[in-house]
Amino acid sequence: MHAKLKEGEIGGNGAPRFGCCRLCGAPLATTFVDLGMSPLCESFLPVGAIDKMEPYFPLHALACGECFLVQLREYVQPEHIFSEYAYFSSYSTSWVEHARRYCEAVTARFGLGPGSQVFELASNDGYLLQHFLPLGVPVVGIEPAANVAEAARRKSIPTLIEFFGSTLADRLVSQGCRADLIIGNNVLAQVPDLNDFAAGTARLLAPEGVITLEFPHLERLIAENQFDTIYHEHFSYFSLLTIDYLARRHQLKLFDVEQLATHGGSLRVYLCHADASHKPSVRVDALLAHERELGFEKIESYSRFAEKVHRTKRQLLSFLIECKQNGAKICGYGAPGKGNTLLNYCAIGTDFLDFTVDRNPYKHGRYTPGMHIPIHPVSAIDEFRPDFLLILPWNLKREIVEQMHHVGSWGCKMVVPIPDVEVIDPRDFAP
Repeated sequence: MHAKLKEGEIGGNGAPRFGCCRLCGAPLATTFVDLGMSPLCESFLPVGAIDKMEPYFPLHALACGECFLVQLREYVQPEHIFSEYAYFSSYSTSWVEHARRYCEAVTARFGLGPGSQVFELASNDGYLLQHFLPLGVPVVGIEPAANVAEAARRKSIPTLIEFFGSTLADRLVSQGCRADLIIGNNVLAQVPDLNDFAAGTARLLAPEGVITLEFPHLERLIAENQFDTIYHEHFSYFSLLTIDYLARRHQLKLFDVEQLATHGGSLRVYLCHADASHKPSVRVDALLAHERELGFEKIESYSRFAEKVHRTKRQLLSFLIECKQNGAKICGYGAPGKGNTLLNYCAIGTDFLDFTVDRNPYKHGRYTPGMHIPIHPVSAIDEFRPDFLLILPWNLKREIVEQMHHVGSWGCKMVVPIPDVEVIDPRDFAP
């Protein structure tokens, strides 16, 4: 058992230590990247709040030298972040389609039917579970944000408005529930107590049941310089090696993995009880070996990331400064969480972007946290006729170029900031 250290305590080698790892309890001493102070990225402000004090917290990602989990310290409890949430998954057409294909594939692969029970953790507005309904598979959503859970209920998806953990799992089991499939898409990063969460899934899971988890892959974050995916709502960032460690710690078996293009490069992992009959895929050992070759079991590999981030900041600011000096009009497209990390770290405010737009009506009339950039409907782009659109949800750039192809008619170009500044002329893409 590792002894807990106080914030800022100095280790034996003279390095500062920053608390303990949330997965294995080891002391944290290695900086992955320090993005300074930043507000909560999904806390969009109404007009009456933009002249009031905003809370800022350190956005300092650390790497554990024992289990190699990249993580932020928990400055804000999930109840404060997720009880009402601005992100509705259904506003991304490509993400909904991704969910539909998953539901059909997993139903066929594991023989799900009317006698099965599917649970989704952080089920959002029902964007995924809705696809099981025509397949005749019973579902239950678990979603702590009341506003998005209500949207799921309006789609006839039973939804519990709660945080998932071992306590809720025990209660469900006591009521006779056992899950044939537990789904967690882009939720694991948002869990501060990973061990309680994993223990809960293990308790709720039927003897031959399956857990699938999707999350951005740390390899892609590093390789593609995706530092803007680091924000307070994401407590942890995962390699497959760390997932394997988490699974074994809770008597679960990692038996398959798929590499996905979503969110800039993600993994979908398949877990079951350690003694279940699901046979391991060769893909698991192959990817674990690949990560070891990349140095993911050497702490030095993590400490080199920060300089790439600094370089991207300088490059983006140089580009925007040159554009503004030449009289260009610039606005943003999208108001995602990752965009707010980028805007705050690079100090990009209304001196660069007149406004940004979003398809989600919840955000209209509000302002981005920290930089206070106004958020308008997408139609504002046609009225403003900018010279450049800065695409903040760069992981959806193809979808956005297709949707906004017409802006090329007045010479507008699109700018993708990650991993390096890329200027796209929509006229070069067929509609």
